[in-house]
Amino acid sequence: MSSGSVREDGSLASRVDRGLFKFESALTLIGGITIMCVMLLSVINILGRKLFNLPIPGYIDWMVQLVPVMAFLGIAYCQRIGGHIRMDFLVGKLKGRPLWTFELVSVLLMLVITIPLIYGSWDHGMRAFNFGDSTVDINLPTWPVKILVPIMLALLGVRLLLQVWFYTRALISGEENPVAVPIPEDPETIAKREAESVSSWKGDQEYEEMNKGSR
Repeated sequence: MSSGSVREDGSLASRVDRGLFKFESALTLIGGITIMCVMLLSVINILGRKLFNLPIPGYIDWMVQLVPVMAFLGIAYCQRIGGHIRMDFLVGKLKGRPLWTFELVSVLLMLVITIPLIYGSWDHGMRAFNFGDSTVDINLPTWPVKILVPIMLALLGVRLLLQVWFYTRALISGEENPVAVPIPEDPETIAKREAESVSSWKGDQEYEEMNKGSR
C-alpha cells in the first residue's frame, strides 16, 4: 500500500489517479497553510486587542473569507484517501465484489448530489461577481471565495468520475486489493499505521540530533 490505504502500480488507472492526486495534495497543502495563517491572525488579533487595544481591522471579514478556503481545498483529496466521515459498520465487513458494488453505488450517489451543487454554487458566485458583493466591514470582494466553491466541487466531481471507473474495474476483476481506490481498514490497522508513522518521525528526529552532535 502507498498513500495511506490506496494501492498503486504502473497501470493506466493508477497513473491517472496519481497525477490527479498530486494536484489535490498541492491544494490541500495550501489549505493547511491557510489554517496556520488563520491561527496566527487569531493570536495576533487577541494579543493586539488585549495588550494594545489594536485589533486587526476587518478581522471578522477575513475569517469569513478564509473559512471556505480551509473547508473546500482538501475536499477532493479527502475523497481520494477515503477520509470523509461515514458509517462503515456494515461496509467494513464486506470484501471483494459486494464491497465494490456498495462503493460504486455510494460514489454515484455522491456524484448525483455534487453536480447540482456545482451549478448552484457557480450561479451564486457569478451573481456576487456581477453585483460587486463585498464584506460589511472592510469591503473585501466575496466573489473569489464564492467562485472557489464550485471549482473545488468540480474537482471533486472529477475525482468521483475517476472512482466510478476505478470501482467498476474492481467490480469486474473481483480483486480484494485493487489499485487507485481507498481500501477500508479496521481501527486496529489504522492505529498501527499511525503509530508506525509517529515512530518513524521520532526516529528521523533522533537521527538528525545525532548528526548535529557529531559535527
